[in-house]
Amino acid sequence: MKDLDFGYNPDKLILKGVNYTFEEPEFVCIMGPNGVGKSTLVHCINKILKPSGGCVLINGRDNKEMKLKELASQMGYVPASSEDNFPLTVVDTIMVGLQNDTKFGTSDEDLQKVYDVLKLMSIEHLAMRNFNELSAGQHQKVVLARGIVRMPPMVILDEPTSNLDVRHQLEVTRILSELPRQKNMIIVMISHDINITAKYADRIIMLNGGTIYAVGTPQEVLTKENLRKVYGVDADVIEVNGRPHVILNGAIHEES
Repeated sequence: MKDLDFGYNPDKLILKGVNYTFEEPEFVCIMGPNGVGKSTLVHCINKILKPSGGCVLINGRDNKEMKLKELASQMGYVPASSEDNFPLTVVDTIMVGLQNDTKFGTSDEDLQKVYDVLKLMSIEHLAMRNFNELSAGQHQKVVLARGIVRMPPMVILDEPTSNLDVRHQLEVTRILSELPRQKNMIIVMISHDINITAKYADRIIMLNGGTIYAVGTPQEVLTKENLRKVYGVDADVIEVNGRPHVILNGAIHEES
């Protein structure tokens, strides 16, 4: 992202001069209060939105010059919510994620990719269930599996654990955090859960005021000062197993 601007109104930018380069396989979480432009930022990266200024370069190429099929070969995307409600089996639903690669019919290799990701997400038992009959949590896991089934170089996820209970939030986030080392991928996830992010992220991008306020390891970003400035909360930050853990004190500070 190079000098990236975006605004629906040219007089009121949501993103202002964002600069950042994803350079190596790692698990990156994007954080910040509601309305700071987290989803807007990832939508500029994956070409859902066209930047008002600056550019997004993928392996040196401006994404505006890339056809959607070419872009899809480089990155996967899992939106914040999915309205899909088709009476397809889970296997067929995940197979849709391979449509960019599949020419005619379904190969044994395609099926193997689907069953590999079913196992990865611990949902093999759902393989022949109809997608539209699943619970909200199961639904979200299948959508996640569909988004990563091709194992592209980069996957962007917009609050992928929003429909999951705490146990499954931890499980899914752990799986995502292991993919960079297992599959040599860059995983970028928008997250609102500070402590789950602190536990698993390699790097955090904290947005505020339409730009990157802080970036670094969880220890570097999740400080009392940053939480007070960006979120307007008082918090204590302790260390648990070498990672920061945030204890919110509940006091709100209005920033001038």
